[in-house]
Amino acid sequence: MKLFSWFLLFFSISFSAVGVETDAIENDSAKVWLERLSKSLRQLNFNTSFVVVKNNQAEPYRWVHGVDDSNFELEILARLNGPRRDILRKGKVVSYIEPEQDVYSVASNALNGPIPAIFSEDITVLEENYRFISVGRSRILGRAAQLIRIVAKDNHRYGYWLWLDQQSALLLKMAVITRQGQLLEQIQFTHLDISEELSDALIQLQGTDLPTPLDLSHNEQEKHFLWRVNWLPEGFKSIKANRHRMLSNRKPVEFMLFSDGLVDVSVYVNPTQEKRRETEFAHDGATLVLNQVINGLEVSVVGKIPLSSAKKIADSIGPASVKPNVVQ
Repeated sequence: MKLFSWFLLFFSISFSAVGVETDAIENDSAKVWLERLSKSLRQLNFNTSFVVVKNNQAEPYRWVHGVDDSNFELEILARLNGPRRDILRKGKVVSYIEPEQDVYSVASNALNGPIPAIFSEDITVLEENYRFISVGRSRILGRAAQLIRIVAKDNHRYGYWLWLDQQSALLLKMAVITRQGQLLEQIQFTHLDISEELSDALIQLQGTDLPTPLDLSHNEQEKHFLWRVNWLPEGFKSIKANRHRMLSNRKPVEFMLFSDGLVDVSVYVNPTQEKRRETEFAHDGATLVLNQVINGLEVSVVGKIPLSSAKKIADSIGPASVKPNVVQ
């Protein structure tokens, strides 16, 4: 019996070690794929189209990227339905063309669109809060594709499934998934062309003068805020904060933006004459918009996070003069 017990113990330890080693291999393999994706998004000339599918609706986009002979990146993202919204990038200058608004530029090395900017940057910053898992191969857009899962380590964020082109590692499909496996929204690519030369659209962009980037220094962190967020999911850091007036009603509002690298969460806080209003929320695909009024303070939280997390953020708002009791 003693020999049999040692036999079982040996195999249980062996299989545990194999399981840990397999997880590490899966993570490393997935990380290599994500690093290939990042490199391809920065270095390849591609012309692609995709649709964002959410709320039983599909919104089409065209996305063009290229690098000229001097390693200078050029990029165009255009929404194809509804009011025109084009985003143009030349190096670290990004310009926005929107209806009823003058063209303006900001200093940035990434577009603000449906594809998370982190996919073209250093993916390792996500490892603190997400695990990378290489699942297997499938076929997307007539191409062999590798499925990579980005899995949240806690209950405060969603998971991302990426189908990457076997040859180029470019995106062919992306889905945002809850921990229970519910599909919230997805991006399906409809065509992908990779070439050695810049596209005609990017050649035209080369010769286009974009507006000088706006000076946003006056909107950066202010010294004295009335309100602060006292709870955030682990890994979320403050990106910027300012005080401005809402375009819709001209009411003053304090704005705070937080990010974990993959997900952005916006928080808006302003006093109101209402004493209390029940919590209201709505989903736009994976994006949650939560609004509530408690003790004459209106708080809105917007981001691709679960309702319970957004409610906890909203409930944590308190006076900036009071030292927060932060509990993760």
